[in-house]
Amino acid sequence: MKKVSILCMLLCTVVMYSQKKKNGTIYKEHPAIKVVEDMQKAFVKGDSAAVASYLADDFKGWSGFNDNPDAKPMTKANFAGGAIGWNKYVDYFNISRFPGAYPDALEYDEAGTWVQTWDVLSGMEKRTGMDMTMPIHRLYVVNKDNKIASVINYFDESKFMGMREAMDVRPNGTIYDQHTNINTVRKMLGALVHGDVDKGFSYFTDDARFSNLDMPMGETHTVAEEKEGFKNMLKDWDIVSMDVVGYPDYLEYDRGNAKVVQSWWNFKAKRKSDGKTVTIPIHFVHDFNDDGKITREAGYYTAAAMAN
Repeated sequence: MKKVSILCMLLCTVVMYSQKKKNGTIYKEHPAIKVVEDMQKAFVKGDSAAVASYLADDFKGWSGFNDNPDAKPMTKANFAGGAIGWNKYVDYFNISRFPGAYPDALEYDEAGTWVQTWDVLSGMEKRTGMDMTMPIHRLYVVNKDNKIASVINYFDESKFMGMREAMDVRPNGTIYDQHTNINTVRKMLGALVHGDVDKGFSYFTDDARFSNLDMPMGETHTVAEEKEGFKNMLKDWDIVSMDVVGYPDYLEYDRGNAKVVQSWWNFKAKRKSDGKTVTIPIHFVHDFNDDGKITREAGYYTAAAMAN
């Protein structure tokens, strides 16, 4: 049995090695790479004539994500003209190598020379302010005359969808200045001002999360942690008042079905040890579920004034 196993392993090794066949050479430095990168520099400058000089007359451009078999390729004029369009509509336009990456030139034995690039396209769309920064991968074919014969583009097409949507005027829900969810926020804060901790936190779901500007980005507290922190604060401070600034808004979004109360307050407290009074401006964002319970609290405040 042992001999049979060894024989099978040897046969598999022979089969694996027999399937290998070299089909060219990969280069990290190559004249074709220079052609591609020089063309991209001209593209960034908006010099369409210079871009066209690097392209073959029968140049074809393709989207790597287009699965339409009848799709027509981009022509030399289309591609070169794109340099003008990008500079016309995008501020701070640039194409640079993706950090840590570099292009490869692949000299195939039969298929000619291909150049692979991994870049970052960046800029801000002028009309909408949309950030167009995205990774972009391109496969170029460079012919024997050192002209770019074709390119296949891979990039985040959702950026363009977002840009087109941003040009429209579209409502996204309804804003209320009076609502039961606004009342819930008032009742929750009112209970806490009066030291009724259990009632104040009863307006939250059991798995609600809390954050504020004193916490590291991405970190949140549980209900139990927030409740304990509030109790500890009451040991050293008396709450004087929680005064609304302006009026709260309740937003019912169409997108994502989000339910949000935004409110602005001046929180005033007096330290028990020396009678020092501090006033802290607070902006709250409370997310609600369909049952009218608060699922998340984002507090835009810092309690640094209470530490001095």
